[in-house]
Amino acid sequence: MKIATYNINGINNRIERLLEWLDETEPDAVCLQELKSETIKFPIKAIEKAGYGALWQGQKAWNGVAILSRDTEPLLIRRSLPGDPADKQARYIEAAVNGLILASLYLPNGNPQPGPKFDYKLAWFQRLNVHAKELLDTGLPVVLAGDYNVVPTDLDIYKTTSWDDDALLQPESRTAFANLVKQGWTDALRSCHPNESIYTYWDYKRNRWSRNAGLRIDHLLLSPVLAAGLRNANVDKDYRGIKGASDHAPTWVEFDWEPES
Repeated sequence: MKIATYNINGINNRIERLLEWLDETEPDAVCLQELKSETIKFPIKAIEKAGYGALWQGQKAWNGVAILSRDTEPLLIRRSLPGDPADKQARYIEAAVNGLILASLYLPNGNPQPGPKFDYKLAWFQRLNVHAKELLDTGLPVVLAGDYNVVPTDLDIYKTTSWDDDALLQPESRTAFANLVKQGWTDALRSCHPNESIYTYWDYKRNRWSRNAGLRIDHLLLSPVLAAGLRNANVDKDYRGIKGASDHAPTWVEFDWEPES
């Protein structure tokens, strides 16, 4: 099975890029983030024509998450992250897909820090870690996929000091991610590329794409039953260089998985 995560950075403006990628790579399921679209404006007809069912949670101009499933309909579990009923930002959706649980998440950026946005990031992360532990304890096959807005280590960013004050690199952010993984999740991309500086995001500014000045902030975490069948994980980097592309590249994992009949 091939599962991908892709921060599309505006689905309606980049629908053609998304459809091209789906046609060429044929992932079994895709987690999308940063739709930047109201729920009613999600391009469901185009996605269904491409052979994918979909669930999504939109928000005008900001955020937004979705789950696509090839040749089937994902079955909704929840449309928001538990732990704070007052939080209305569209950052989490969870579904059953082909016998496994798949979550698409868009963790808050947290800038500027320190301040209320960074506090919200850390609070959201704490809620995620609580829910992730509950999912892990079920023993079910689970993938937590998305834009975590965290650079886990210095290996996950190009050689620079220009990001030192950014919320993505702060010790609190890195510790929260490390604590999540320590629950028993496998960071698929890092597991397959233990010593490589591999990136998933290149800012539009300062020629960062042409300089390969990237960051690894899009992650796919596998529960143990899926990690046991891990075969490969990588980044479709070339799609970042296409005209009109998102500033993220599709990131994917392949593992052996056959749902019980």
